[in-house]
Amino acid sequence: MIDLVLACILAWLALALFGGVTARFRLGTPAVYAGSLLVALVVLVSGIAAIPAAASRETLPIGLPWVGGHVRLDALSGFFLVIIGLGSAASSLFALGYGRHEIEPQRVLPFYPLFLAGLALVVIADDAFIFVFAWELMSIASWALVLAYHRQSGTTRAAVIYLLMASFSGLALLLAFGLLAGTSGGYAFDAMRAAHPASWVAALVLILALIGAGSKAGIVPLHVWLPLAHPAAPSHVSALMSGVMTKVAVYCFIRIVFDLLRVPDWWAGALVLALGGITAVLGVLYALMEHDLKRLLAYHTVENIGIIFIGLGLALAFGANGLHAAAALALTAALFHVFNHAVFKSVLFFGSGAVLTATGERDMEKLGGLIHRMPQTAFCFLVGCAAISALPPLNGFVSEWLTFQAILLHPDLPQWGLKVTIPADGASLALAAALAAACFVKVFGVSFLGRPRGTAAAQAREVDRFSLAAMFVLAAICLLAGIFPGALIDALAPVAQALTGAHMPNQIGLDWLTIVPVAESRSSYNGLLVFVFIAASASLMAWAIHRFASHAVRRAPAWDCGFPDSSPMTQYTASSFAQPIRRVFGALVFRAHETVTMPPPGDASPARIEKSISDPIWNTFYAPIASAVTRAADLLNHLQFLTIRRYLGFVFAALVLLLLALAVWQ
Repeated sequence: MIDLVLACILAWLALALFGGVTARFRLGTPAVYAGSLLVALVVLVSGIAAIPAAASRETLPIGLPWVGGHVRLDALSGFFLVIIGLGSAASSLFALGYGRHEIEPQRVLPFYPLFLAGLALVVIADDAFIFVFAWELMSIASWALVLAYHRQSGTTRAAVIYLLMASFSGLALLLAFGLLAGTSGGYAFDAMRAAHPASWVAALVLILALIGAGSKAGIVPLHVWLPLAHPAAPSHVSALMSGVMTKVAVYCFIRIVFDLLRVPDWWAGALVLALGGITAVLGVLYALMEHDLKRLLAYHTVENIGIIFIGLGLALAFGANGLHAAAALALTAALFHVFNHAVFKSVLFFGSGAVLTATGERDMEKLGGLIHRMPQTAFCFLVGCAAISALPPLNGFVSEWLTFQAILLHPDLPQWGLKVTIPADGASLALAAALAAACFVKVFGVSFLGRPRGTAAAQAREVDRFSLAAMFVLAAICLLAGIFPGALIDALAPVAQALTGAHMPNQIGLDWLTIVPVAESRSSYNGLLVFVFIAASASLMAWAIHRFASHAVRRAPAWDCGFPDSSPMTQYTASSFAQPIRRVFGALVFRAHETVTMPPPGDASPARIEKSISDPIWNTFYAPIASAVTRAADLLNHLQFLTIRRYLGFVFAALVLLLLALAVWQ
């Protein structure tokens, strides 16, 4: 099986070369995306087959001198290959239609298959050299895709910040692998598993793994690149970066901490839990303040990464205390949410791409009424909104419910730090879920309901069949994974067993496809019954309304607060919808400020409300660093304009200092 995955990676690399040659020809775009789709399907099938199978290894004739490169396919790699295969297949299918509108396909086609190859190579790497090489390949290819629309305002800045954060991420991972390898220099993962680092080394590796993987995943405060890069990239690439690349970063953290390091101390779980809770809440609050559709979805990626890390933190905390069954439940919940987020976030980014194709707009304030002009896109987008809002019977509810079930097991933990942190994370998760539902009521209501707020929205048309097919396939998966979650839970059992030493009870054999995380006396959930109840209730209500309602036409004067004015300005906007939440949280979190300008008596001009929001994380952490770098660059820039005598003086002074340092050292 590992040989087949390697062949798929080589096929993607060949498609990258083919795309670079044929990008300017009409057949180049469909050929590259169709080829990428076929390869992705093979990767998907290979990942499914690898989860229950024994691990397989291969040594490549490339890599470190006299050592070679090592690749390995085990249950964990197989699961993330499923994520990569499914996400890249859907993105390639969507791009068969969306890619026709690319203005400069030569900036996308060579790097798209290269990006997919880097993603797959990361999850099968079995030594530090191959892993870091694949990580950088993934980063460079995605950076080039972010820069594809380089003429648009803000794209260059987004690409620069992304490249800086990606380089920082790679450096942190390189240091982490160096510490794991130790003085023996065993860069193969098997050697790292066999090593037993000192407690301070393990703590440092954990922090570096959080920095390296968290930078790519979008953990607060390392998330600053994400809301800039995702909107800048083409929509099918945005779906890959948000739905797949961030999950590869989660894989990186799991591989290092759960597999190579196996951190035994409870404080590691507390640290990950704290970061996960903060990330979930801040991510959804940032999203609520946005009215750029793709930027809002990017911030919701931050929120969902926080939810995933809450599950991982719970697994670490339970594992450190020997509660392996609870650790398996928490890890399964996190991995289930990895799958769910990859699916529903791809649907939402595809929907935003379809809206962008049809209207040319990402600003929700200029949309509205699209449900009448793009009904199929609206339906798929609504499914994605319900799924990410954790509404049953869709898949997002199941993974968050499983996370809550793991949280409820925290009284079994002895450490007071965890007894405080875990309930706080439970409250954070509940708050994030409620705010996410409010946010997507805003998104769907403002973008798709009501009346068009601009000419582009009024003239929108449904997108092509390839784009619609990709959205419908993923929307169906959202429903199926929510109705039949037991099948996915049982499929994840080999992964949980390998990493925690236990797995959840078998779910498929339970009556009526019910899932029972721990025991029936605690809780159970049946997605099929919930779906049947909702469908039957809705059908009965629709029948009753059509059967007994009057068909008489009744007319009455328009209500003053209704629609006396046909102008779209009488509707709620995205900003006005979020105003109450902004007033509650904005002053504390975003330093939000509102200025109301009222016209004087007798002046018929409208009043104005102006709001300002600042990002405290950027202002606190990154703006001072950027200012210091700018000042240092301006200062060092004077070195280019010195005389030859001063250059010789600098060289002489440096030589003297080096000789003095050598004399003191000896």
